[in-house]
Amino acid sequence: MRVVLAEDHALLRAGMTQLLEANGFTVLHAADDEASLATALADPAAEAAVLDVRLPPGQTDEGLRAAIEVRRARPGFPVMVISQYVEHLYARELLASGEGAVGYLLKDRVSDVAEFVDGVRRVAAGGTVLDPEVVASIMASRREEPLDRLTPREREVLALMAEGRSNAAIAARLVVTEKAVAKHINSIFAKLDLGLADDDHRRVRAVLTWLRV
Repeated sequence: MRVVLAEDHALLRAGMTQLLEANGFTVLHAADDEASLATALADPAAEAAVLDVRLPPGQTDEGLRAAIEVRRARPGFPVMVISQYVEHLYARELLASGEGAVGYLLKDRVSDVAEFVDGVRRVAAGGTVLDPEVVASIMASRREEPLDRLTPREREVLALMAEGRSNAAIAARLVVTEKAVAKHINSIFAKLDLGLADDDHRRVRAVLTWLRV
């Protein structure tokens, strides 16, 4: 898969390029500022992007805004965003479409090579990958009313779903059966008013609906 990488720190950019290419990706463009990223994302050959949130010249939210714009232009375009901190406003907008193929990891997670590469692969395949700290931060900032729809256990299950975990992994984490996890997930679908559809699609919609403010 051909990806666009955006990171302004030269050593980290070189390291991430080497890491991605060693794991089967082709880094089509390696951008280091907002202008070069815009040019790179305009390349129709690009199939996914791994973007730092803060890029020159402003060092604010250039990468995140670029992620939102490319997904408006190319719905479902896979984007993995990496950041030192959780940027709430644009993070919610990035997640709000419900289309999947999106990830948001904090930079500390990039140091775990296997987890980072697996996350990029899952996003490229259409999945949703969210850092546990991102999930906790966004959920803590939202209004309380939607939380009342779910039981504490259902919230635990949904938070683990937001991290991209499978039913089996959720069951192992909570020390329950997969059947119990499936029951909780069906209850979550019902309480979030997600009707009959492909389960993978409903899973993504459940996570993104829950994280949306």
